[in-house]
Formats: sequence, structure tokens, C-alpha cells
Amino acid sequence: MTHATLSPPSFPRLGLALGGGGARGLAHVHVLSALDDLGLRPAAITGCSIGALIGAAAAAGMSGAEVEDEILAALGRPTDVWGKIWKLRPRSLADIAGGLPLFDAEAVIGEFLPDRIPDDFAELPIPFSAIAADFYGTTEVEISAGSLRRAVAASIALPALFKPIEIGGLTLIDGGVVNPLPFDRLPDNIDLIISVDVVGTPVRPEKSRLPGAREALFGASQILMQALISEKLKSRQPHVLIRPPVDGIGVLDFTKARDILAATASVREEVKAAVGRRLDAAA
Repeated sequence: MTHATLSPPSFPRLGLALGGGGARGLAHVHVLSALDDLGLRPAAITGCSIGALIGAAAAAGMSGAEVEDEILAALGRPTDVWGKIWKLRPRSLADIAGGLPLFDAEAVIGEFLPDRIPDDFAELPIPFSAIAADFYGTTEVEISAGSLRRAVAASIALPALFKPIEIGGLTLIDGGVVNPLPFDRLPDNIDLIISVDVVGTPVRPEKSRLPGAREALFGASQILMQALISEKLKSRQPHVLIRPPVDGIGVLDFTKARDILAATASVREEVKAAVGRRLDAAA
């Protein structure tokens, strides 16, 4: 069914929640493009980990096509990606303790986040929040004010890959360990919640070998995130839940950006159909 582009006053307030999942979260771009196709603009956005990064771009007013162009400019050429990673590599002994180099998440954000995204939440045209975890307080932290780039860095600070981020006296790590699908953090006045789960399942190693140390850590975090999402969905459901076909995509497969975007392109029509059904039901 084809749905006409709607003017904002004729549609309920839409909230968008983008979940964590590493490179799998590049599929979020197709959700943004689907809303563009429908002529819909979120009234609020929340994101966790990669969802916070792409959510920040959307909250800054970037279209799905613009975000995709930025992704391909930053990640489309693997040799360029590895060059940036080499430049950002940890250099102190403290950051390579235990054999797992820890990158500076804020430096990575500075290298890959588009320049047009402001540094302060107050400058965003669409209300936005990023989800992180208080390491020592063992609690969820929602950040919606202050430095946007630092908040996104905290939200993506995956243990065993990034150093924690200090904000307001708190030591913060990746929000996926507490709320990998944060649709419950959208404002109460949202009428239609679209939530995108890109956690997936651990990728099985080739040749039946056992997973390595980092693979095991990332796989364990995926299992944890899936369990958290399953428990949450028992008590509350978003109006539209999208699960892109991300199994088989590794958490760190960012150098395969073009392939990931191609493999998950069907999400665009899936979102349009799911939201369209909601529009028809509300008409």
C-alpha cells in the first residue's frame, strides 16, 4: 500500500529509539530514510551505543541519505578506515594492559562524527538523549544536556575496546550493558514509538574454532543485551519494533559498511510498511 506524505500536524508525536550493536547498527540509516520517505520527523530520539551516534546525527537534522553519505565517506574505503585507526591507536602502556588495547572513544568520535553535528545538546533541533552505564554506581545514565560528543563517546565506550568516559564525576561505559533498546527513555507524550533492535547473535568463528578473547567478550555482551531486551519486552512493547537482518555481521565489521548497508536495505520498506499500518489504524 502506498501512503501519502503527511504533514506534521496530521500525525501523532513520533519517538525513535535506536539500539546498540556495533557495526550492525549501520542498518539504522535505513530507518531514517524510511521516515524521510514518509515525510515524518521524530519529535524525540534516544539512542544507545551505535544508536546514540546515528541518533545524534538524526537529531541534528540530517536525513537518512545524508547520514549514509557520511558513513560511506568515513568507512567506505577500508584502507582509509585502517589509517584512521592507526592514527588513533593506544600508545601508553596503561592503555594496552592485559593485551587488549583500549581506544579513546572521544577521539574516535572526533574522527568519525560529521562536523555539522553540534557539540551541545541545546543546539539540536530535535530533543535527544544518549544512554550510558555508570560503572561504579552500576546504574543506567541518560544524558540529554552538555557536550553531545562526549555523551555519545560515553554511550559507545564498549569495555575491552574503549576507555571509560568521565562525565559529572561518573565513570561511564557503553549503555548496552544496562539498556540496549532504550525506547522506555522516550518522553511520556510520545504517541508512536519506533524501536530498532540491532543486537543480533554472536558470529560463529570459521573452521569451528573456539572464539578468541575479544570475540568471547563481545559475544557475551550480545547475550547479555538480548536477555535485557527479552525481559523488557515482557512488560512493555514499542508500537513498532524493527529487527534488521544483522546475524552474520560482526560487531566490529565497520570496514564492511557498504556490504552491511546493502544486506540490510530491506529495512527501509519494512519500516514504511509497519508505520503505514499504524497510520491506517489511526485514521
